[in-house]
Amino acid sequence: MATQRKKKVAQRVPSAARMVEDIVGCKWSLIVLDLVARGVARPGAMQRGVPGLTAKVLNERLRKLLRFGLIEREVFAEVPPHVEYRLTPLGRRFGDILERIAALDRELA
Repeated sequence: MATQRKKKVAQRVPSAARMVEDIVGCKWSLIVLDLVARGVARPGAMQRGVPGLTAKVLNERLRKLLRFGLIEREVFAEVPPHVEYRLTPLGRRFGDILERIAALDRELA
């Protein structure tokens, strides 16, 4: 009987180019990132503030931004429990890049 070998897949940190492509290519990621940058920290407030943003999509985008290290999550052990998000230093730098792109877009318009 032949043994099957499992391939180990090394988890790689996404490159900056891949991160930009993934975030900029998704309108909801940009919206969520902008909300967090403006101080909207709680998921319920994010969802209420953006028509069409469902809880499922919001949670997917938050997980993606967490995975890329652009935001951080803080869980408060209260009753009822709640979660808040804020930008990381990398997230603030990424926001600066997005602002430069927006400025270039305004210049070209």
